[in-house]
Amino acid sequence: MNTAYGVTAVVLVVLAAVLIGAFGIRLSRTTSDFYVASRTVSPLWNASAIGGEYLSAASFLGIAGLILAYGADMLWLPVGWTGGYLVLLVLVSAPLRRSGAYTLPDFAEARLESMAVRRMAGVLVVLIGWLYLMPQFQSAGLVLAAITGAPEWAGGLLVAAVVAVNVMSGGMRSITFVQAFQYWLKLTALAVPLVFLLLAWRAGGAPGLSAGDAATWALPLSSGKEYGLYSTYSLILATFLGTMGLPHVLVRFYTNPEGRAARRTTLVVLSLLGAFYLLPAIYGALGRIYVPELSGSDMVVLTLPGRLVGGVSGDLLTALVTAGAFAAFLSTSSGLTVSVAGVIGQDILRGGVRSFRVAALLAVTAPLALAASARSLPVADVVGLAFAVAASSFCPLLVLGIWWRRLTSTGAMAGLVVGGGLACGAVLTTIAGGPYTGLAGALLAQPAAWTVPVAFAVMVVVSLLTPGRIPAGVARTMVRLHTPETLDLDRGDWRPRSS
Repeated sequence: MNTAYGVTAVVLVVLAAVLIGAFGIRLSRTTSDFYVASRTVSPLWNASAIGGEYLSAASFLGIAGLILAYGADMLWLPVGWTGGYLVLLVLVSAPLRRSGAYTLPDFAEARLESMAVRRMAGVLVVLIGWLYLMPQFQSAGLVLAAITGAPEWAGGLLVAAVVAVNVMSGGMRSITFVQAFQYWLKLTALAVPLVFLLLAWRAGGAPGLSAGDAATWALPLSSGKEYGLYSTYSLILATFLGTMGLPHVLVRFYTNPEGRAARRTTLVVLSLLGAFYLLPAIYGALGRIYVPELSGSDMVVLTLPGRLVGGVSGDLLTALVTAGAFAAFLSTSSGLTVSVAGVIGQDILRGGVRSFRVAALLAVTAPLALAASARSLPVADVVGLAFAVAASSFCPLLVLGIWWRRLTSTGAMAGLVVGGGLACGAVLTTIAGGPYTGLAGALLAQPAAWTVPVAFAVMVVVSLLTPGRIPAGVARTMVRLHTPETLDLDRGDWRPRSS
């Protein structure tokens, strides 16, 4: 690839992020602007912003690499990441918006009237956010190193610096504009080169898979992974249920004006994600034909334009894909930083705009250090582990908290500690050690199939054993969560008692 084209693409994406963010800075004045954009974001803008932050490096680069390596088994990743929004639409989006809370810890305290549960929720938000941010920074380093020869830490530092500036300057209102733009940039950056790749594939005789690949790679559960059936179903569970537990996704529903807009936002998101996820699978299939030596690599999307098209056209297409990749790093990192900074600013610092800005800086520093020191794994694998932690902690809390009035503070705390603790333990073991083989390796690499049922069971059983810990105001809270906004209720923003 022509280095000048790649550097130009990165510079243009960074400048666009800063300039569009500066537009949002002019509109950001209050605490509500910084945390939830004063709840005035329309469904289309919000859906585009959700698509921007949700389609991370794992979606843009990682899916194609895993599909290249393992074939049809990995198609469950985009299916699950899209289908998770359907579960979110049915069970969570509108009641969560009606709660009036700013963050997941806010919701936990409002529903369970417990500062202990709030603190535990805050810890999990930060852990999930950092676990999700780390592979974004690692991937940014790999991509920048590939196109410029820079040290691998440089790309992560660049992304962290741009994200910190945008978030500290304008908060949620600022990054909403940035992320909406970046969704459409990412879609264009994959779709336009793919047209030329398919034309080149056609002109080359439309080669297909080898006989061996057709018999294994293209068939489900034939990729050679140990315990493939368990891993596949555990992955499905993590992606379907983990989406509702991702703090940077949930905070977006607090920016809608009301519950009906939250549901419309979710429907638009399903359409946008469905359109995007058609593309990485085709890149993975073409990669299996033309660059099988990149098996398991996150670089297949960046390599194919130069390999199939070549020349100046190939360099320009590679630059476009590079721009899309950096848009993925920036948009997802921005959303995660806002969600983590919101929790740190409210629960650890003193709250307000100044605390939010300090918290934003803290939110990017720790995962940047982890990215430099942790073992590098395929980005989609690490993000999948973050989904497993979210599915094992916040999914039970939200589902039971919204739909089961007998959930107690003791039961919720026990479920968060056991489910979240087991999932975090499996994740840290997978990242820090390994690779592990056999049944133990499968259980650690894909923990959701056993940690999610355990978390639900612990919350239910402990709640039934502690009926005296049902919150005193549960009836009023449940009415607030499930009553349409058209009824005249006092729905002012909920404020934690600790503030």
